Amino acid sequence: MKPRLLIVDDELDMLRLLSRAVRADIDCEVQTVSNATAALEAFRQRSFDLALVDIRMPGMDGIQLLEQLRLLDPGLTIVMMTAYGAIEVAVESIKKGAYDFITKPFEQNDLVRLLQKGIERSLLLRENQQLQQRIRKEETFQNFVGSSPPMQKLYDTIQMVSRTDVTVLLTGESGTGKNLAARAIHALSARVSFPYVHVNCPTVPESILESELFGYKKGAFTHATQDKKGLFEEAEGGTICLDEIGDIPLSVQTKLLQVLEDKHIKPLGQTKTVQVNVRLIASTNQDLKARLAAREFREDLYYRLNVVNLHMPPLRERREDIPSLTQHFLDRFAAEFNKPPKAASPEFMRRLVEHSWEGNVRELANLIQRAVVLSSGETIQPEDAGWHHSDPPPCFHENQLFSLPYHRAKHQVLEQFTVAYLHHVLEQADGNVTHAALKCGLERQSFQQIMKKYGVRPNSHKSL
Repeated sequence: MKPRLLIVDDELDMLRLLSRAVRADIDCEVQTVSNATAALEAFRQRSFDLALVDIRMPGMDGIQLLEQLRLLDPGLTIVMMTAYGAIEVAVESIKKGAYDFITKPFEQNDLVRLLQKGIERSLLLRENQQLQQRIRKEETFQNFVGSSPPMQKLYDTIQMVSRTDVTVLLTGESGTGKNLAARAIHALSARVSFPYVHVNCPTVPESILESELFGYKKGAFTHATQDKKGLFEEAEGGTICLDEIGDIPLSVQTKLLQVLEDKHIKPLGQTKTVQVNVRLIASTNQDLKARLAAREFREDLYYRLNVVNLHMPPLRERREDIPSLTQHFLDRFAAEFNKPPKAASPEFMRRLVEHSWEGNVRELANLIQRAVVLSSGETIQPEDAGWHHSDPPPCFHENQLFSLPYHRAKHQVLEQFTVAYLHHVLEQADGNVTHAALKCGLERQSFQQIMKKYGVRPNSHKSL
């Protein structure tokens, strides 16, 4: 559908001149009106992508019309026309939400260039709105964002385990959403009306971890001046999540095993045990089997915890979720920092999809937060995130790569090469999948399957 442009000017000769000039150089629908009242009526009947408005008009002037149009469509791109010498009024229009202004008399090339930029802005905003609507229509699940096959599988598993009381071990790299998964399991369980207690084990000193978990009696040690309930008792009837359980000392592991076996705890300084009714969820980003081999983690505890293992997929294995995650964080941080709505430029989105994401969703959130804070325009560019157009696509440094196990390092290198290669051939083919497949010697269907696997879309490579 062609973009629609409304021109508002009280001089009929100027309307005819502008209409001819625009139609000659821009492929769009043009409607002209000679006063603000007619302009408002036109907007009530149909939508427009851009309005070109004269500031000086009898009755309601251009500034007043600008304010009314912004009420009807806050995202409308409005370009103001002003006579030579009225720059102050034009600047006022910018403050009130106009996209730009042009001073009469003007060169046709200047006008066409400005209107084309305005139309591009409008189309980008419309695409952004459509993306947001699509995201809202997609199934959302317990604060997770993403509809890729790995995430759909994760949602299904969470729903199944939440209907039971089995102990769950959440595994996965840092930043993949293990805490979200633990909260989702609790929220969907029969224990939802009881407490959810989250314990970040590495942040609790070893010397007091046992007393924090199981509590103590008055006089149990020097500073125990009164009885204190432990976190297991605080979670009575609900769920306790032990985050980064691989870091707890062996002495506490032994006590934890006893809790899992007989549902009793013994506070420090107390001779009797206390029965607890708590569901346990544990999480870790470590290789617990390696800790077993090093005798740093109890084997019997490991098998007690690992009744159901829920592995959180890293972001690089669900790249097709990056656009929706990006828009989610753009909306969140724009609102948080009182900024206007933001959209990702095609180049910025391409760089996001290509990135290795060692820090997973948490790294993406931090990068988008920085970009929103530092960006001055409505469209996020790579430079806003600290990336420059001349930079190569972000990838592993050797010290990062060589610190990984061989098979994982090999997998990452192959994946990064494949994603970069796909983007390169698509860019060379201007987004045409058939031409790109021929260029790299593959059948179109095989090329599309590889694109789908790595979440690469051709649209971001088409010329605007």
